Amino acid sequence: MIIMKFGGSSLANAERIRHVVDIIKMNIDEKPLIVLSAMGDTTDHLLEAADRAIAGKVCIKDIRKLHLATAEALEVNADVIKDLFDELKNLLSGIALIKEFSPRTKDYLVSFGERLSVRLIAGYLNRIGVEAKFFDAWDIGFTSNNDHNNGEILEESYARIDEKLGHLDSHYAFTPIITGFIAKNKSGNITTLGRGGSDLTASVLGAALRAKEIQVWKDVDGILTTDPRIVTNAQPVKNISFEEASELAYFGAKVLHPRSIIPAMCKKIPVRVKNSYNPAHPGTLILSMIDDSSEMLRVLTFKKKVTVVDIVSTRMLGQYGFLAKVFQIFDEQKVSVDMLATSEVSISVTLDNRENGIEGLRTELEKISNVTIKTGKTIVTMVGNVKRSSEILERTFEVLNASAINVQMISQGASKVNISFIVDDKEADTCIRELHRAFFENS
Repeated sequence: MIIMKFGGSSLANAERIRHVVDIIKMNIDEKPLIVLSAMGDTTDHLLEAADRAIAGKVCIKDIRKLHLATAEALEVNADVIKDLFDELKNLLSGIALIKEFSPRTKDYLVSFGERLSVRLIAGYLNRIGVEAKFFDAWDIGFTSNNDHNNGEILEESYARIDEKLGHLDSHYAFTPIITGFIAKNKSGNITTLGRGGSDLTASVLGAALRAKEIQVWKDVDGILTTDPRIVTNAQPVKNISFEEASELAYFGAKVLHPRSIIPAMCKKIPVRVKNSYNPAHPGTLILSMIDDSSEMLRVLTFKKKVTVVDIVSTRMLGQYGFLAKVFQIFDEQKVSVDMLATSEVSISVTLDNRENGIEGLRTELEKISNVTIKTGKTIVTMVGNVKRSSEILERTFEVLNASAINVQMISQGASKVNISFIVDDKEADTCIRELHRAFFENS
């Protein structure tokens, strides 16, 4: 049994859906369970419909047009989705009436994208002779906490999913088509799973059902050595560890969100990132562990527009509790830290580029230290075999020195699979190109 997840760009129209179904058919002997996102820009259109409803106008023309045209092109009976249009219109009428759009209502609204998607694709599969059944995720056991717009799947969901679908491993009578991104809390309200939500759905399914492999189908040939928008000849990475994948995703790579692969990581289920536009390519396989000392680096990634906060105080000398005070302030101001470096009398941290909370943070920190805040910075992260960190750093600083790029802060992660440093935003692209040339092209 394998899990196959397809995102919105892979389902943008009838032509793309036919292509996805061809991929499913090619893998039918692997007993696939299919996880789907909403079609194309449907989620954006739903949110636009909410804005119009608050303004007093109830309209689902764009959403109805896309899905009915797709049903017609696929020769699928549109009755499978018409009830959802009625339900959606009633919801928008309620929003228009009360002029309110709460997080709970938002989750209910955006759920229509995935629910429409699975009904259309299941209908098309059945029409061409591949028996399929669609499932809204909560109908197979997906239960979340009460955190609307960013729900967490509860542990009890795994046993319920196994109870509902576990028998398919030995008796595969139909292809399940399952909504990604959505669940219900214990009160029966629809929740969404936040960034990477559909990937998380696939990961939870794979872990619950002990799948042979989880396949996440994107629009690139797996995880690349760096961003192809900056380095046009960036190459796919054949294998990478879960730990490495989590680090590179956290520090800027867009292929996977770190939280989405945690369930697979815990159960040691391999995750393969593949390209729906190039299905013959093997993609990148993410494994629990990789023993390959021949490679220094696997991926260069980056995160632009970060803020650096320098905190300097002689109170740190020989004192305990100072760091605790600093991070208590971060906690009170609800500001999270990406990267950290310390010395005897200073602490430097990086934050996502933000305006809200910065002045409050500065005010509180200045009660115990001198504070400097610098914006327009980029975190460059090198993910790979940091057992060879001396070699990596030697080559890195040779490259940066030749390019007249000064490193402003450096940190080696406790995970021992990444080294990160700070440069100016305006130097970031040059930095990535030159490092990629040194580590991946000249070798």
